[in-house]
Amino acid sequence: MIANMGTQSADIKLISDEISRKGWTKVIYLFRPDLTHELNVEARLHEAAGRLSLASTGHNESKSLSLIRGDSTLWLDDIRCGDASKQFLQALDILRRDLSQSMMLGLETVEAHFAVYPAGSFYSRHKDCFRDDDARVLSLVCYLNEDWPENAGGALRLHLPDGSKDIAPMSGTTVIFLSNEIEHEVLPATKTRYSIAVWFRRHENQRY
Repeated sequence: MIANMGTQSADIKLISDEISRKGWTKVIYLFRPDLTHELNVEARLHEAAGRLSLASTGHNESKSLSLIRGDSTLWLDDIRCGDASKQFLQALDILRRDLSQSMMLGLETVEAHFAVYPAGSFYSRHKDCFRDDDARVLSLVCYLNEDWPENAGGALRLHLPDGSKDIAPMSGTTVIFLSNEIEHEVLPATKTRYSIAVWFRRHENQRY
């Protein structure tokens, strides 16, 4: 079990077993509701202050950005971000340690950024692990959208062996999946969509 300033109680073994068996898991209220609310407020403040930048496309620079993704991002760190982000990073580091021990993954670092998708924007189907870089092992998405309408769209679509799975971006929902196995996309929404994207990393070319 884990419990700290950022997370609620969670059974790491159940989470680890489900990821090992299916490649992904959805956890409701892994992070405290008051913290996700504060993160929502912080994301909106950064957005209003113009601190977010249009996201890059990693190793797909040859393609038009507008054909791949439409979000703006801000990396979470101790310099640019507020108290909520700092608490969230501390919670993520404890989660990294616990998942690494439970799944024997050798996870060493965490990277995370706010992701803000304006109405109508999307992120096309992709994986989070590049062909020449296997450092990202687990991806995590934490949703910050309070009172998200059912018909607003914006789902995370996971492309799984038995078909696609759509997950609504409701605050309190966290999704964790294998970075190098699960293809996924962000569907367009009718309103602005707020989330935090996270990657748990090991050293490149390190195998377990």
